[in-house]
Amino acid sequence: MSLATFQAELAVESRCTLGEGPQWHAAGGRLYWCEILGRRLHWLEVASGATGHRELDHRVSLAAPLEDGGALLVGEDRLSRFDPATGALERVGDFEADDPLTRSNDGRVDRHGSLWLSSMGQAAEPGAGSLYRLHRGELVKLRSGLTIPNAICFSPGGEFAWFTDTPTGVVMRWALDHQGWPVGDPAPWADLSAQGGGPDGAVVDAEGHLWLALWGASRVVRLDQDGRVVGEVRLPVSQPSCPVFSGSRLERLYITSAREGLSPAALAREPHAGGLFMAEVGVRGVAEPPLRLR
Repeated sequence: MSLATFQAELAVESRCTLGEGPQWHAAGGRLYWCEILGRRLHWLEVASGATGHRELDHRVSLAAPLEDGGALLVGEDRLSRFDPATGALERVGDFEADDPLTRSNDGRVDRHGSLWLSSMGQAAEPGAGSLYRLHRGELVKLRSGLTIPNAICFSPGGEFAWFTDTPTGVVMRWALDHQGWPVGDPAPWADLSAQGGGPDGAVVDAEGHLWLALWGASRVVRLDQDGRVVGEVRLPVSQPSCPVFSGSRLERLYITSAREGLSPAALAREPHAGGLFMAEVGVRGVAEPPLRLR
């Protein structure tokens, strides 16, 4: 079977050591993403092309859109509210603050306006990570003993959640009830171990297909409802980390990337590593609700 193949182009030369957590904020027309290791929050105003960033005093992996137009920053030991109008940052809660060995990692708002978020070891220590759901202000642990939990995303109708523990190479699917809570145990859904890279961040399109970044493989693959690879986006960098649909019609796929661990020779071959990339993939994304804290 021939794959539908697309090429990604550089959108923003952000040069992130570890670019992650892209989130579309529809109310403000901004795409946010995080430079985790460099402690910086980036944004792109998609319509105008204007960019900006804010320096942070801790590692942040996600800026989830809030109902009031602000953002909830998910950090290595805290949750904070960010006001885009003033740049103000206010701590509103803890996140594994009692464990200095961990930091936040992947996350996405589900169809009910609740945030699924994950933690991992600062040095990817085996089994140090967990998966949580922040539902109406209450943080509930869903699963522990994970190493690098990633690929958190949801079916268009909210019947399923997906996630992966990157070192396993396997994406799991988890049935959800009518309130978005997991039912039973997650089941293996797609084995990517033969694809030449580790499954990282993911997003779902309007047809219910998964777009999954393969760290180390210079690709984002599209998986159908049965977990089969049916398309791919090729990038000029080896470490894509997470895709997201953005734009007024969710018509463009943006992809974060990283420079972490690349040798001088590798960086010479891929000078745009750590940049934000964009691809036209012929399908739209699914509108995600803002996070509800109450």
